[in-house]
Formats: sequence, C-alpha cells, structure tokens
Amino acid sequence: MNEIMQALILGIVQGLTELLPISSSAHLNLIPWIFNWNMPESFDVALHFGTLLAIGIFFFKDWIELIKGGYNQVVKKEKTTEGKMFWYIVAATIPGGIIGFLLDHFVGDKLGKMPLVIATALIVMGIILYIVDKKAPSKTKYKDMTFKQTFLIGLSQALAFIPGVSRSGVTMTAGRMMGIDRESTAKYSFMLSAPIVLGATIYKFKDFIFNIPFVVGVVTSFLVGLAVIKFLLNYLKKGSFKAFAIYRVIIGIVIIGLYIVK
Repeated sequence: MNEIMQALILGIVQGLTELLPISSSAHLNLIPWIFNWNMPESFDVALHFGTLLAIGIFFFKDWIELIKGGYNQVVKKEKTTEGKMFWYIVAATIPGGIIGFLLDHFVGDKLGKMPLVIATALIVMGIILYIVDKKAPSKTKYKDMTFKQTFLIGLSQALAFIPGVSRSGVTMTAGRMMGIDRESTAKYSFMLSAPIVLGATIYKFKDFIFNIPFVVGVVTSFLVGLAVIKFLLNYLKKGSFKAFAIYRVIIGIVIIGLYIVK
C-alpha cells in the first residue's frame, strides 16, 4: 500500500511539474530524498511516459496534421505550416536529444543526488525566466516560428540534464528570449518534448516493472498532465511566467534550508 501511495503522489507531482516550467526532475529527485523513499530509476521514465500520453492525446489532431504535412512536403512537394513544423521539430530534436542524452547518462544521475545543485538550478533558472519573460516582446505566433528559432529552442533542451533546470522551463525561456508569444512557446515546448520522452521510454522499457504502482503512477501522471496542458495554454493567453519563476525561487530556498537542517 505504501508503494501505491508513493506512486500516486509522484504521479501527481510528475503531471504537474513536467509540463509547467518548474522541473519535474527536481521534484522527482527531491521528494524521495525528503521522505527517504526508495523508488527504482525506471519509475521516473514511466511517469514521464504518462505525461507523454497526455501530450499525445491532447494534441492528437495536431500530431496527425504534422505527420501528414511532413509526409506531403517530402513526397508530394506540398508546402504547409504543418509540414514545415514537423520537420522543424525533427531537426530540433536530434542535436538537443543526443547532447542531452549523453550529458544525462554520464552526469545527470550524479547531479540528481545533489540537493544543493538542484536548488541552485531552480533559483537561477527561475530568475532568468522571470527577467526574460518580463522584457521579451510577444511578436511571433506558433505558425510563424522560423527554423532558427525552433532549432535553438531544441538545442536549449540539452541543458535539462541538470535537475532543476527543467526541459519545459529552458525551452520556454529560449522561446520567449526570441520574441515568441507565451502560448506559442508553451505549445512548441510540449510538442518538442514528445520525441525525447518517447525515445527515453523505449530505451528504458526493458527495465519497467509492470505492477500496480507502475499503473497508478502512469495513469495519474497522464490524467494530471492533461489537466495541466489545458490550464497552462489558457492561462498563458493573458498571464505570464512570473508565478512559476517565484515558485522556483521559493522551492530552491526551502531545499537549501532542508539540506542545512538535515
């Protein structure tokens, strides 16, 4: 029962933090550290699979149009916004994915066991996100994003190997830095994360333990993830990233305090 409750809590945390710019890796590393939980490493990827399903279901029509557009652009030479964005996502995924995988594989696991590193990353990226979001214009829509913009956003996600940086946090910051409006940079960030998480899921699939906690964690992160995507896209039509930046700084300070006490 304890494992099921832990899976439920971590599934909720994953669904909330993976898609908001507040770092799921930080929370998934810190919660077991605070409560002395012993969760298998593959469970982290399983929880990410839940939010991957949320992205796939929420943007199902978008993905169909993207794939169709990408195919038609190559085979039928038809140029569409969907075809352009499909190949932009492919191109942006390759370098960021490879660099991020190598850094995460050789360094990420060690950094995940260093609360002070996580706390520092949360605070620093929170401050950067706040400053960039406040000062950057909102002049570019999703359909008008250029190859350069999408490629640089894809490259930025390599920094997510540092727990606390946040894949969505760093990609949304990069997008805002280049003048992409908040809703568009959030949507592109969600779409861009899907191939990376899918690759990680396939890579770790052999390590999955298909038991009740696994199912609870995946289903919970999926359901919460769906709600978070809808909330964030609606919120960013008028709101800013300020609240998330402040949250990052507060959590970072709390973690430093807990580390000193422990």
